[in-house]
Amino acid sequence: MNANIGTIDRSLRIVIGLLLIGLSLSGVIGWWGWIGVVPLATGIFSFCPVYRLLGIRTCKRG
Repeated sequence: MNANIGTIDRSLRIVIGLLLIGLSLSGVIGWWGWIGVVPLATGIFSFCPVYRLLGIRTCKRG
């Protein structure tokens, strides 16, 4: 499992994931806010399976 998510993409995924989960926990949005777990996990692991299927890489090859 090689990283395919760059720094900016990774940061945005983590922030959006935490924001959605936080809004869901506080009751501002419904249970669907838990979908934030997906961008949070892909940001933490720097790997997105959908990017791999589509051949997308936002990180530098190394």
